[in-house]
Amino acid sequence: MNVKTGIGFDAHAFIHGRQLIIGGADIPYDRGLDGHSDADVLTHAIIDALAGPALGKDIGNLFPDTDPSYKNADSLKLLKNTITLMREKGWATGNVDAEIIAQAPKMAQHIPLMTEKLSDAIGIPAEDISIKATTTEHLGFTGRKEGIAALAVALIYRLTGGDK
Repeated sequence: MNVKTGIGFDAHAFIHGRQLIIGGADIPYDRGLDGHSDADVLTHAIIDALAGPALGKDIGNLFPDTDPSYKNADSLKLLKNTITLMREKGWATGNVDAEIIAQAPKMAQHIPLMTEKLSDAIGIPAEDISIKATTTEHLGFTGRKEGIAALAVALIYRLTGGDK
């Protein structure tokens, strides 16, 4: 098969005393997300959407939280490593479409920076990345402002011999 699609999902709870990083962007807020790495839910969902169809693995297999070298890791670097592994297996990214699910903070003003950072990390044009944000109208853990979730889908395609 020359084209595949993947889906990724991630969720993290808020914690005090940590920076909030979403899509590689530093978002001003009174709390950050709890996790082994920088807990960037958007980037983690994108990694899963890419790694699943290309590598048959998820972020936990590629960058396990039992490995101390990934403690507080920059998720954009993990994404770049995922892209390198994909290329080694002959795959490239066509596009990414993602949704951030958060009651707070508001994300709209930060989406252009997220798109730029993700475009650089993935190596595709910004117009091939779509990031949206939504709330859950105060329902569930995101609606109660207990954390943030993200969902991503990606299209990948097989590289020809000269594209690797």
